[in-house]
Amino acid sequence: MASDPLPHEPAEPLVTAFLGHRRIGQGTRAAVTRAARRALAAPTAGSAPLLAFDDASGAPVELDLRQSPPAAATGAAAPPPPPGRPRLGVVAREVTLLPQHWEWLALQPGGASVALRKLVHEARRSLAAQDAVRAAQERCYQFLRAIAGDLPGYEEALRALFRGDRAGFDAATAGWPADVLAHGRRLSEGAFGAPQD
Repeated sequence: MASDPLPHEPAEPLVTAFLGHRRIGQGTRAAVTRAARRALAAPTAGSAPLLAFDDASGAPVELDLRQSPPAAATGAAAPPPPPGRPRLGVVAREVTLLPQHWEWLALQPGGASVALRKLVHEARRSLAAQDAVRAAQERCYQFLRAIAGDLPGYEEALRALFRGDRAGFDAATAGWPADVLAHGRRLSEGAFGAPQD
């Protein structure tokens, strides 16, 4: 009997592509790559640059526009996991603390590692709203930096974005090309905090 995929396995990342300031595709990387190939082959393509963005981070991504992907990249099965104890996802890194911090951590139940994990979990929980705003601002900034730097109101839009000023952001971007404006506003969702009643 086949097992269902694990719930923590990430879905395929979504990508949005633009030819100049016109959106030409949105979806999986493979679907957007096909759309980009079609758009570039069209007689109306002109010399506008092709830009593609990861929808989760807003960061530019590269598309493989070669007509036939390498055979090794298609359908290759993942190697089986190595024998032995499964990896728990723990990553060892150096932490620098003052002596009194190490002394306090040593007195905690479970030791320093357990105490640090608990502190990180608590900080993530208590700062979740601030982290979500900051992530949305960064996602929108990554997109705007790559595609909108030559548009009027660009600097004002960025200032409003990081100030949390939705009205200022909307005013600064009002005259932008429709596709850039729509995607920028989509990526900015959450950047201005919770709506005020």
